[in-house]
Amino acid sequence: MQILNFIIQNILTQAAVVIGLIACLGLALQKKSIGAIISGTMKTILGFLVLSAGSSVIQASLAIFGDLFNKAFGLKGLVASIEGINGQAMTDLGLGSEIAITLAGIFIVNIILARITKFKYIFLTGQALLWESTLCVVFAYFCGLRGVPLILIGSIVGGAFATLMPAFAQPITRQITGSDDIALGHFCTFGYMFTALISKITGNKEHSTEDINLPKSLEFLQDTYLSVMVVMVPFYLIVAIVAGPGACTEYCGDTNYIVYMFLQALQFVTGLYVLMSGVRLLLAELVPAFQGISMKLVPDSKPALDCPVLFPYAPNAVILGFIFTTIGSIIGMFLTPVLGLPMILPGVMSNFFAGGTAGIFANQVGGRRGVVIGCIAHGIFIMILPALLSPMLGQIGFQNMTCTDVDTVVTGFFFMIIKSITGIF
Repeated sequence: MQILNFIIQNILTQAAVVIGLIACLGLALQKKSIGAIISGTMKTILGFLVLSAGSSVIQASLAIFGDLFNKAFGLKGLVASIEGINGQAMTDLGLGSEIAITLAGIFIVNIILARITKFKYIFLTGQALLWESTLCVVFAYFCGLRGVPLILIGSIVGGAFATLMPAFAQPITRQITGSDDIALGHFCTFGYMFTALISKITGNKEHSTEDINLPKSLEFLQDTYLSVMVVMVPFYLIVAIVAGPGACTEYCGDTNYIVYMFLQALQFVTGLYVLMSGVRLLLAELVPAFQGISMKLVPDSKPALDCPVLFPYAPNAVILGFIFTTIGSIIGMFLTPVLGLPMILPGVMSNFFAGGTAGIFANQVGGRRGVVIGCIAHGIFIMILPALLSPMLGQIGFQNMTCTDVDTVVTGFFFMIIKSITGIF
């Protein structure tokens, strides 16, 4: 048991290590030389760590922006946080071991399903699997399951979601990437497909966000990172000015708050540059290595990877998706109390990563107009679903808490529906 706990807690929860081991296995199955195996494995891990480093820079910058945004406009409400649910589940309910073992079980069930069904997707976003494991365990516990049955049911449900969600998104993911080499492994898939549906109905795919024609004086904006900077700098400065120097002091210290927020906007752009560099390095090594696994263990399998792997395919759509998802989430924030639901504060980080990915999906099927309309709808959607789940979590004992990723929210609904209809738990 100690060995199992060590593997779960120190290997399976470390996404870089898991992806590196998978690359190593794939290269070994192709009978590559020792040097090629070591090189491919290390470059895969490096690519993932570079991606993660870029993501961390973005998250740190957005955390400051999000806090000052709420202070600037006097917003109060619940902050959707799966991290908080995970912490309370492990400490107050003592479900830490169950969550860890279920995480391993989800991965195993995912591999089995990929082997025996037509859905050949191996979900490799470790953090997302941890959050899915948390929700599966929490709701299975609430349904009366304990011990082995809890872990077994949680693993099966989570493994099914890990297998089916990439398959659900793959028709559009394939259009975005132009190949079937990778899939999307991010538990916001229902939101992306909802956005794509709205975009397809309302948009025009012939006018892509990536084909925006600019006058010569503005041609410098065709550089992805400069265009992101032009958008984000005003965002940060407006929030700083409205919030005022007093609210900014805890972050900027002795630095002028306007200068500080200007530099934070540039930090965001820097993080995006690093993230995309990591994506390119990761894909260059992982996809060829994964062919070895496809040939031997799970024929025709595809790696399902975190959402930033799609960012290089439509960078303009990422930024527009973020902006209009944020607008939609603000609308949704004020709409939820009208519907008799708790007010959920917009999550700037989820708006960027999930909203940016939703923008890519919307652009692929509905172009620029589709991105605008679809992502506003997406912002409303990702506010209402967590608000609907909050009362259910309150019944369990998680007061004033809810989730972010909509697929994990759907997991909670799934357990509650099965319990109410069948009464089998």
